[in-house]
Amino acid sequence: MTQLTQIKAFSKPLIANLAKLGISNLQGLLLHLPLRYIDETHVTAVRDLRMGESAQVEGDIVHAEVTYKPRKALIARLEDASGQLTLRFLHFYPSQINALKVGAKLRVYGEVRSGFFGYEMVHPTCKAVGEKTIVAETLTPVYPTVAGLGQASLRKAIGIALQQQGEMLETLPAQIYADLNLPSFALSLTALHHPSPDVSLRALDNKTTAHWRRLAFDELLAQQLSMRKHYARRRSVSAPQFKRSTKLVSALLKSLPFALTGAQQKVALEIERDLTQAHPMQRLLQGDVGSGKTIVACMAALQCVENGWQVALMAPTEILAEQHYRKMLSWLQPLDIKIAWLTGSQNKKDRDAALESIASGEAKLVVGTHALFQESVRFKSLGLAIIDEQHRFGVHQRLALRQKGQPEPHQLMMSATPIPRTLSMSYYADLDVSVIDELPPGRSPIVTKIVSDARRDEILQRVREACLQGNQAYWVCPLIEESEALQLATANDTYALMQQEFPELKVGLVHGRMKPTEKQAVMAEFSAGHSQLLVATTVIEVGVDVPNASLMVIEHAERMGLSQLHQLRGRVGRGATKSTCILLYQNKLSDTARARLKVIYESNDGFAIAQADLQIRGPGELLGVRQSGVPMLKIADLERDVDLLEAAKDMADTLLQNYPAEVEQHLDRWMSTAGELVKV
Repeated sequence: MTQLTQIKAFSKPLIANLAKLGISNLQGLLLHLPLRYIDETHVTAVRDLRMGESAQVEGDIVHAEVTYKPRKALIARLEDASGQLTLRFLHFYPSQINALKVGAKLRVYGEVRSGFFGYEMVHPTCKAVGEKTIVAETLTPVYPTVAGLGQASLRKAIGIALQQQGEMLETLPAQIYADLNLPSFALSLTALHHPSPDVSLRALDNKTTAHWRRLAFDELLAQQLSMRKHYARRRSVSAPQFKRSTKLVSALLKSLPFALTGAQQKVALEIERDLTQAHPMQRLLQGDVGSGKTIVACMAALQCVENGWQVALMAPTEILAEQHYRKMLSWLQPLDIKIAWLTGSQNKKDRDAALESIASGEAKLVVGTHALFQESVRFKSLGLAIIDEQHRFGVHQRLALRQKGQPEPHQLMMSATPIPRTLSMSYYADLDVSVIDELPPGRSPIVTKIVSDARRDEILQRVREACLQGNQAYWVCPLIEESEALQLATANDTYALMQQEFPELKVGLVHGRMKPTEKQAVMAEFSAGHSQLLVATTVIEVGVDVPNASLMVIEHAERMGLSQLHQLRGRVGRGATKSTCILLYQNKLSDTARARLKVIYESNDGFAIAQADLQIRGPGELLGVRQSGVPMLKIADLERDVDLLEAAKDMADTLLQNYPAEVEQHLDRWMSTAGELVKV
């Protein structure tokens, strides 16, 4: 692979600036693709300009001045044979004043707007016109860049790289791409860096041309092969092999006051079968809010314990972890199974006692938060790691817990945020996936209402009536304290107001900055029915199960993501009482906020909501990888390129089946070209 330092035409400052973009070799430079394009292939007369369109105009500066009202600005008028165009600069340098002197002949490019003197351009790009100035033959690319590296220098560097792209060879037979109507890699690179003027700018910017699609296919195929390599590698690793449970699981099921749904039984069998294998299970258990994932995870834990191994259950928040701990205690204590509790907020005495019971093997099940993967935690024989709300942990955190066991433990990941099909095919291709697609009987449907904050008095009255009738309610606020940046309702202020508004009710407050013991006390009081209204931040998004709570009010719902709203809404509707979730919004909703609230209003289907969330926010938030430094797809788009994803999936299977040696030989070099999704 050619390093940039080997290219004589590249200066040290240029190489240093390219390094800031993460570019150190020729392939990286060639794959530094444009953000957008501008059309400088022809000159448009002033009389032919159209409002809202971008165009290139050539003419003479006939007037230029710096004005100070209503604000400081550099104003110039450019004239051609058909009329005049105003150029406006609100931020400018002395050099620009000199360039725009009367008599200067310029070529300008920008978006045409309506101004006081007719058509105008604000901050257009300007080039001096000389005798040798020619019109561009191809569309002009605009690249992502950094301070100190101008577009002209970047275009020149990429032009040199294109002349030396001999090493960018095809790795698959040409017929494969022909069958998919995709051009060659080299042709696609050239066409994307220097596109023909007859190509649609819209198609280029939306990445729907054949050349964009060719590179997107390569990236998706590289990702699919990478996922399958991880899958194959996992199958070659040894793991503890558990026999089916003959005592504990049946004893648990007999003690439960409910029967498993058909969907729960199905996924429980899938997990049980995995645990009997000699390689590590890596299964993602999906289930909408309230579908009963925890009892399925408990059955898996009992299979592990009955075979003499330990289980770790990790949750992202103390509230959720404690919810699991209390459930597991109620289910497993009658079976005489020792459970340990481990969080970062424990006092030293309790923590040391927990660590000792874990290290000795006395604790068969350990429930906790991030504290579980800390270096001081030593398991005697960890056989199964269960991770709830797995997308909230970075990949390295999940790996750290897995490394606590020798041989490698089985891993069960749970998520109440359903994964859209395209996301599952792409980013979870190396996992086995189980879905609980059935809610337990007796759950009441949740009615969702979208209400303007102007009707707050009506909502307060509804809360009063619900609580006085014997039900309970949540009032969710997005912030704990006052923020200058976002003037949103705060939990502290709302709590004080609710106490004044409802003197006849017991009001509780819970938020993330409270001490764990304080949170536990408030939640225990609410769960027991001793308080009727709970004011909370989004810490109650997961892990809170109070069947008597039938009303939820969410302040500033327009500020929250779809999956978060769906999770919060799932805190009600957990009993037989008809439940309602009221989304309070401020007036003047943006189009995006309006569309988001419309989705949550119209659907209780977690998969449909997750699909809409994917379109709005992108995959990084749903996967929990954006904050952990894992790169997302650079070229392909899971919504736009779903047909290419299907083709890449099928192609990966074919290549690995028919050409395993060739894939292994080419994969490292090829994935450095196409881009690799890092997956642990």
